[in-house]
Amino acid sequence: MRIALIAHDNKKLDMAMFVRDHIDIFRQHELVATSGTGKILQEKTGLTVERITHGPDGGDLIIGARVAMGQIDAVIFFRDPLTAQPHEPDVSALLRVCDVHNVPLATNLGTAEAIVDWLTDMTNKAKSTPQSQ
Repeated sequence: MRIALIAHDNKKLDMAMFVRDHIDIFRQHELVATSGTGKILQEKTGLTVERITHGPDGGDLIIGARVAMGQIDAVIFFRDPLTAQPHEPDVSALLRVCDVHNVPLATNLGTAEAIVDWLTDMTNKAKSTPQSQ
């Protein structure tokens, strides 16, 4: 599965620690992240992460487009609800497109844990299903 990971500046380290805590599941999936988040994830976890442009430079919109095209299976976006974001319309558009396309979206630690549980479930089901030949 392809998982998008995004974090506002004050949440980037939290995202890296979250991914590191669940590294066994994240290493089994393709990861895509906005530039700054992806850089910190690579540094702190050693995972391969496709890095696209910085969120305020259109990264959130690129991920939203990939959601709309069916190329992203889940989004984990650690938002900073206490700091105004200059690109808030882009963030809102990403959240809306996830809703339109029924793509699982986490915006905090609690919902991110739920997505990891879902990923674990999906991964275990895929492993237990015999592959057709």
